[in-house]
Amino acid sequence: MTTEESLRPQSLMLTFLGDQVLGRDVCVYSGSVIDVFGRVGVGEQATRSTLTRMVNRGLLRRQREGRRMYFGLTEHSAAVLRDGERRIWQTGAVNRHWDGTWTLLGFSLPESWQRQRHDLRSKLTWNGFGPLFNGLWIAPGQVDVSELVAELGLSAHVKVFRAHADAGMDIGAMIEETWELSELAERYEAFVRRWQPWETDLPDADGALGLRLLLQAEWLRIIRRDPRLPVKHLPDDWPAEQAEKTFRRVHERLTPPALDASERLLDLVPVRADQA
Repeated sequence: MTTEESLRPQSLMLTFLGDQVLGRDVCVYSGSVIDVFGRVGVGEQATRSTLTRMVNRGLLRRQREGRRMYFGLTEHSAAVLRDGERRIWQTGAVNRHWDGTWTLLGFSLPESWQRQRHDLRSKLTWNGFGPLFNGLWIAPGQVDVSELVAELGLSAHVKVFRAHADAGMDIGAMIEETWELSELAERYEAFVRRWQPWETDLPDADGALGLRLLLQAEWLRIIRRDPRLPVKHLPDDWPAEQAEKTFRRVHERLTPPALDASERLLDLVPVRADQA
């Protein structure tokens, strides 16, 4: 069992901690993390380097117990994980309840600001926006981008509006022109192809722990890239619903043996008050 090339160790680490640590006030032993990651094809050195980088970035904190080093969440990483949890279990992959509202964001940056332009476009894509025209981006629903824009220092260069399409406009055609639907659909279809066999197969308990980690990390990666376009304006065979069913079925099937394995394999200690 190996990770897909594009699934970064940090994404796996956050998924692992969201699964095992979030909301429990515990820290996990580095050796336990190395063991689990080894089962999904991530080597010890890569795992240790990822832990160190995440500590340096404020996503993890260390807690020493005797000669062992344990790792726990920071407020920042806990917030990131709660957002991921919400996207998986509450928001979901299929937008059936769109109210017709769009968020429009226009920006005008000096030609020399290439890095700022790249950063803004990357953040907008991450938050579900697509380029309607050059300098005018659009996302379904009401998206609050104030924090995003302020973080980039671009508040003076950005204007945000809420809007509804004119009655005569072909929203389906606009969506196809603005977002790469075929690329997004292929991600969902590839997910189904990869994971559907596990709806009926079942690994041993130790294998289930690593497999469920990969399942959750891959699913979160897909839905974080999905702008959640209104399903009534998407092609009739849009694959998100099938993919979400596959995710939930496989997750439910893997959970009992994965929990059994985590009880046996993971060394957890309570967060100490002096280090919380």
